[in-house]
Amino acid sequence: MKILLAGDSTVANCPTHEYPMNGWGAQLAPHVYTFGAVYNFAKGGASTESFREEGLWGRLLAEAGDGDLVLIQFGHNDQKKQHLAARTGYAANLRTMAGEVQNLGALPVLCTPVERRHFLDGPSSDAHVLEQSLEDYPAVVREIGLELGLPVLDLNAWTRGLYLQLGREESEPLFCHFEPGSHAYWPDGLADNTHFSQQGAALVAGHVAARLQELGLVPGGLVRTTAGRG
Repeated sequence: MKILLAGDSTVANCPTHEYPMNGWGAQLAPHVYTFGAVYNFAKGGASTESFREEGLWGRLLAEAGDGDLVLIQFGHNDQKKQHLAARTGYAANLRTMAGEVQNLGALPVLCTPVERRHFLDGPSSDAHVLEQSLEDYPAVVREIGLELGLPVLDLNAWTRGLYLQLGREESEPLFCHFEPGSHAYWPDGLADNTHFSQQGAALVAGHVAARLQELGLVPGGLVRTTAGRG
């Protein structure tokens, strides 16, 4: 079985000079290698539109075949373009992608986009609220899954729950935060609440693998998961 990934930087294999920044797709293979080979076509900055225009979608389809899984997660960059609004261009592109995968005998698995770690100050010092930074994009993915009868991995809901469970301070290591002078590529420091560290990417990847098993999409009893939560 092939497990093919379409997505943006939160899924992609990040450049080595950005280590330890990682998309969850880069950490999926250790959880599924006994039964599925991971082909990660995700790219930083990709939207449902640019992924096709740059030829990445075509390359993915060329690898997909009967019995394979195609996991699709977009939204972070679609929301930056008016014509790719959740209920118009974005939804239309997802439906088209799903149909093309099915035409090859493979199964599209829709993933809601992982949440950004944007904590807002609550009414008291120990209360925190997590911004819903992806607007209605996650809801649209869920709706399309129901409409088309496709499996959905609700990574938005799961990551939101994870961040809130850990809290503001304990969830920070899941992302790329560097003090000035501690990283050669970002000498002035970095406070990134969108892109995962290896630790964060591994947690999400473990959850993805476990959900694929729970949904009966992969052979049972073979998934290795270190997610620990969710």
